[in-house]
Amino acid sequence: MSHKPLSCSHRSLVEMEMNNSAAVLARDSRRFDFENAPEAAVIAGARRIALTTSGRRHGPITRLVSPSDIGELIKPFVFLDHAEVAPRPEPLFGIHPHSGIATLTTVLRGGMVYEDTTGKTGTVPTGGLEWMKAGNGVWHDGGPTPGEPLRAFQLWVALPASEENAPAESQYIAPDAVQEDGPARVILGNYGRATSPIRAPAGINYLHVRLKDGQRWRYTPPDRHTVAWLAVDVGGLRSHAPIHAGELAVFEESSGAIELEADGDTSFVLGSAIKHPHPLVLGYYSVHTSGAALAQGEAEINRIGQRLRAAGRL
Repeated sequence: MSHKPLSCSHRSLVEMEMNNSAAVLARDSRRFDFENAPEAAVIAGARRIALTTSGRRHGPITRLVSPSDIGELIKPFVFLDHAEVAPRPEPLFGIHPHSGIATLTTVLRGGMVYEDTTGKTGTVPTGGLEWMKAGNGVWHDGGPTPGEPLRAFQLWVALPASEENAPAESQYIAPDAVQEDGPARVILGNYGRATSPIRAPAGINYLHVRLKDGQRWRYTPPDRHTVAWLAVDVGGLRSHAPIHAGELAVFEESSGAIELEADGDTSFVLGSAIKHPHPLVLGYYSVHTSGAALAQGEAEINRIGQRLRAAGRL
């Protein structure tokens, strides 16, 4: 694996998104008028969509959610990127830190190499998962494997106060270890008879769903899962309003079921959860519940960074 210093462009991108994404939300999202939506594009009685966004594209990555915009609405889900990255000789970002969150990469196509400061290295193939529970602080690196471009969703989950400064833990899940129920692969939580192998906080479901053209699917969230959203990889969906490829839709806060019908063969991810009850206190690469917890996480990030710098990694 090639090792290079932390990318300045990545730091600038994070700073810009953390501080300025509210403007992007205002410009690129829209609220739906159910009564005026085309009849063929809606399902009567479906849980209403509060807003959709096509996000903001930066090279091969489209940022759909940031902690300072939609992340406030759908926390504990505070960040979502949709990416298609061609193999390249240099790392995409370089090794970089996190604390207070878990990052979760779902590999839709291609493969991904990884390294983290818990001591793990390896590759994740198509259909595999990377779970990096940063907790009190961790550094990691990753990028596409040679060959086919890496297509993936990367999600950040805000950790509860009891876990945000716990020791870092990573899990790398093989495709055949991801359980399925019907068209849904269970990435986090439980759905039907399927359970995720990832040791995630309670009260969160995250599914990768694949539907054939015209196929209908109903998701009934667990008790108290009032937060719900989905993001379409390919194809499209009919619900309370149409949802197109590349878009993220946030549903109204309720306990209602979500009714969907595929418009073409469709792949999407869907998240539901008990709403995170804490404020989002932001650092450059971190999200915590308080300033004190953030300071503790950033101190650990700096400690690990000094070790990496002494080893010539930074």
